[in-house]
Amino acid sequence: MPSFKIAPSLLSADLGNLNAEIASLDKYVDFIHLDVMDGHFVPNLTFGAPVVKCLKSRVPLEAHLMISNPEKYLEDFAKAGSWMITIHFEATLEKTGEVLRKIRDLGVKPAISLNPPTEVKLIEPYLELVDQVLVMSVHPGFGGQAFIEDSLLKIKRLRELKSSLDICVDGGINLETAQKCLKAGANVLVVGSFLLRADNRQKIITELRELK
Repeated sequence: MPSFKIAPSLLSADLGNLNAEIASLDKYVDFIHLDVMDGHFVPNLTFGAPVVKCLKSRVPLEAHLMISNPEKYLEDFAKAGSWMITIHFEATLEKTGEVLRKIRDLGVKPAISLNPPTEVKLIEPYLELVDQVLVMSVHPGFGGQAFIEDSLLKIKRLRELKSSLDICVDGGINLETAQKCLKAGANVLVVGSFLLRADNRQKIITELRELK
């Protein structure tokens, strides 16, 4: 078993050929990360549950809901085949616990994400409700951004708080930043443009797998 998981982000993929893109990746990765954006919570627009329902993958699909009022759409994404649904603390605030429990009630793994300005202490009350915490190491909305080094401190703190927690990092991941994240305590890497824009995707995944 690998010591960490790799999840390609399809934000940098050819959105007109998503199933072909997934087919080029899903033999080599652990799950597929789907960036769902509404043009409101983040300044970009991608796709919704009807598109997710059409996706075919050998590995599970994680729906990362970068949207306002995610509680309105949980059932849609669950029915569309999401294995995990990640919501943003900043989008749910005082409703966070209720939303995470609803995800679990739908038979889906619940996860929580926090943006770069959000402190870990704000999500501490919810760590027992989630299967994964996703640390945004860029400001959400667009791919290809530079990694925010302060994210490493969040990873270390989360690992101190819960040794068994899946800690995922999303944004600016390449071989150098991936190594830093793993040393800080992360065990799930969301890899976007570094992988999707590579000439040889399998080679990039192999190089990532060799990190320790």
